Amino acid sequence: MTKVPETSQGQALTSRHARLWPTIAWLCGYFAVFTWSATDPKDSLTWLLEVAPAVIALVVLAYTRRRFPLTTLAYILILIHSWVLMVGGHYTYAEVPLFDTIRDVFAQTRNNYDKVGHFAQGFIPAIITREIIIRNALVRTGFFTAFFTVCVCLAVSAFYELIEWWVALLSEQAAEAFLGTQGYVWDTQSDMGWALFGAIIALLTLSRPHDRQIEELTGHLAYRS
Repeated sequence: MTKVPETSQGQALTSRHARLWPTIAWLCGYFAVFTWSATDPKDSLTWLLEVAPAVIALVVLAYTRRRFPLTTLAYILILIHSWVLMVGGHYTYAEVPLFDTIRDVFAQTRNNYDKVGHFAQGFIPAIITREIIIRNALVRTGFFTAFFTVCVCLAVSAFYELIEWWVALLSEQAAEAFLGTQGYVWDTQSDMGWALFGAIIALLTLSRPHDRQIEELTGHLAYRS
C-alpha cells in the first residue's frame, strides 16, 4: 500500500479548509439575519410566508452543493436575496423603517421596499437561471440564453403574484401585509415590471464576470452572450 506523503496530506487538508471557510461565512451571514428576522416580527404569519422562499433556497443549496455547486457570484446573490426577504418578513414590506424615511424625505406616496424585493426577484434568479442553462448546454447561443433567462424570471414573478392572490383568498388577516399593495391599483403589474427590469440589468451588468466564474468552476469555456 502506497503511503501518501505528509506534505501532500497537509496540502489537501489546507485546501479543504480554504474551500470550507466561504461556506461557513455564508451560513453565518444567513443565520445571523434569519435569527434577527425571526425575533418578534411584525406579524408571525406574514413573516413565515415572506421568509419561506429563503428557507427553501437553503434546503435546495444544501442538497445540490456537491452535485451541482454554483459559482461564487450566484451564492452571494442568493444570500443577498435571502436578506431582502428576511427584512421584508420582519417588518412587512410596507413598513420597513428606512423606506418610510425615504418616502417622507422624497415626498413619495408609499413605502417602496417591495419594489426592491421584486427587482431582486428578477435580478438574482436571472444569474441562477443563466448558470443552469449554460452549464447544462440547454441552448447554444448567448441570445437565446438571455431570452429564456428573462422568460423564466417573468414566469417566476407571475407565479409569485398567483401565490399572493391565493394567500389573499385563504387568509384575509395576512393578505394586506403579505400583498403590500398599499392601495396601489397597478401593484401586480408594477411588481412584474420591476422583476423584468432586474433580470435585464443582471444580464447587462454581470454576464461577463459570470462567464469567467463558470469557466473557473467547470474548466470549460462559457460562450459570450
